Amino acid sequence: MQTDKNTVIGMVLLAVLFFAYIYFSNEQNAAIQAKEKHDKDSIQSVIQAQMKLKDNSALNKELLKRDTLDKLTAAGDFTTAALGKEELTILENDVIKVTFSNKGGAVKSVELKNYKSSFNGKPVILGGDSSDKISYLINTGNNSSNAVSNLYFPTPTIEKASDNTQTINFTIAAKNGQSLTHQYLVKPNSYAIDWNINMNGADRLLSNGNLNFNWNWRTTQNEKSNLYERQMSNICFSEDNQFDYISSHKEHTFEKPAQWVGVVQQFFNTTLIAKNGFASGGVKWERSTEKDTTNTLATIETQLQLKVPATASVSVPLQLYFGPNDYAILKKQENGMDNIINLGRDVYSFVRPVNKYVIMPVFTFFAKLIGSFGWAILLLTLFIRLFTAPLMYGSYLSGAKMKVLRPELDVLKKKHGEDQQAFAMDQMKLFREAGVNPMGGCIPALLQIPIFFALYSFFNSNISLRGQSFLWSHDLSSYDVIAQLPFSIPMGFGDHISLFTITAVLTSFAISLYNMGNTPTQDNPAMKYMPYIFPFMMLFFFNRLPSALTWYYTVSNTVTLLLQFVIQTYIIDHDKILAKMKETRSKPKTKSKWQERYAQVMETQKKVESMKNKTSK
Repeated sequence: MQTDKNTVIGMVLLAVLFFAYIYFSNEQNAAIQAKEKHDKDSIQSVIQAQMKLKDNSALNKELLKRDTLDKLTAAGDFTTAALGKEELTILENDVIKVTFSNKGGAVKSVELKNYKSSFNGKPVILGGDSSDKISYLINTGNNSSNAVSNLYFPTPTIEKASDNTQTINFTIAAKNGQSLTHQYLVKPNSYAIDWNINMNGADRLLSNGNLNFNWNWRTTQNEKSNLYERQMSNICFSEDNQFDYISSHKEHTFEKPAQWVGVVQQFFNTTLIAKNGFASGGVKWERSTEKDTTNTLATIETQLQLKVPATASVSVPLQLYFGPNDYAILKKQENGMDNIINLGRDVYSFVRPVNKYVIMPVFTFFAKLIGSFGWAILLLTLFIRLFTAPLMYGSYLSGAKMKVLRPELDVLKKKHGEDQQAFAMDQMKLFREAGVNPMGGCIPALLQIPIFFALYSFFNSNISLRGQSFLWSHDLSSYDVIAQLPFSIPMGFGDHISLFTITAVLTSFAISLYNMGNTPTQDNPAMKYMPYIFPFMMLFFFNRLPSALTWYYTVSNTVTLLLQFVIQTYIIDHDKILAKMKETRSKPKTKSKWQERYAQVMETQKKVESMKNKTSK
């Protein structure tokens, strides 16, 4: 059979259409079957979930029943307090807003009205985490005991006195007549909350008259830098009426009675105070690590024991402080609490009197006088420089004399070349003839070290600087930021650049260069590159420091540089110094004991070197 071209094309097209129809039909059937399977599986999943929910519901009911029985058993004679729902009550005064919980009859959290978190801009809140609680055990029956934090107190009563003191009472009663009352007094304009524990039947509620507290607490970030705030945090306490603290150690056991224990952050603290003292106990704490991605600073667990008279009715006076680390406020609290402010501790304790009696009063005066903390720091710096000017003048005079001697010292250096011993002996001879003490400028400079350590402590702990802006710094209590880096530089530099740190480093570098210009040429690499090394190290150390401190350092360096230039250029007469040095040279020379010993040592070394040279030949 013959077929033409059109017939062949038609048959091919029909075949293509046929196979396409079969393909799309199969795809459609497969999609329908997949949907039917999905619907079937979904229905089955719902059925299984419902069955599981029924099973879990039954299980939950059983667990709830057991939990209820356990709570009722632990509550013993206080069955009415075994079960309940947490209810919150808020009392406030001018400075704090206190949230009380009926669960445990306790303070749940405290908001500080006058302070905002630099971390998130919200009001500073101390406490509030589910783990934050102060509790103690009571005997609830013959063979049962329970933590007070597990008991639900009825709706509290609130009273307000004529002086605006607010009193809130949480009371639970037992079947046999025992009762327990937590009474809190919130006084006007006060960060302290009086807490009285009143027990009726204390001889049965407590074993051997021991009131055993368990205080768990977690501190959270309130400042810009989690790392720096964590480093500034610690545990402070008064043991045997002596202040002490824990910083690097993780625990402490009280060997003598303790009066109070405080959980301290950089600018805030929460402190538990026993008016009659804690007989014994201990505290454990742990700082969070850099790997912690939460805003937690530290976690604290404290056990404290109070001795209570074995009588029917007992009142235990306590106090809770939730507030700022403000020296004036803490000074009025319990004895020794003002030491929470770190104005100098341990090896730096010698600067505390400088801060208390000089730096703090002067700074406060200037701050009130002009109303700007930044300019108050500048005036404080000028005051300090004026106070130390007589000491520093000797340093400047010594520098001027060294500048006059520099040409002669350079000649000696060229004369002796690499013979350092010969140069040292002639140099000492030149100093003696000219009446110059090369160390004359060091002692006055060393006397300024306590001032620097005093200011370092003062600016780190001064809460009045918190949130105060000045120039480009938004908060003088923290570092300023002119550039945020997309990465973090190690060795303490961080992920930002502080402009006040840059100005402090540059002015320090300028002073080093100026001083090097007045001293003989140095061949010793360590001395030659010191003007570069020290400012470079400062850059890493200062970048995380409060801008108040780096601003002070900038001003202090600028004043130093100006004073050196003015004194050396316009006040000190170099011709007079040179004439006096010539006059001193013409007088009979007497060596000091130190110069004699130094000359003997150099002569001995020269002889030893000469003998070595002869032996080697």
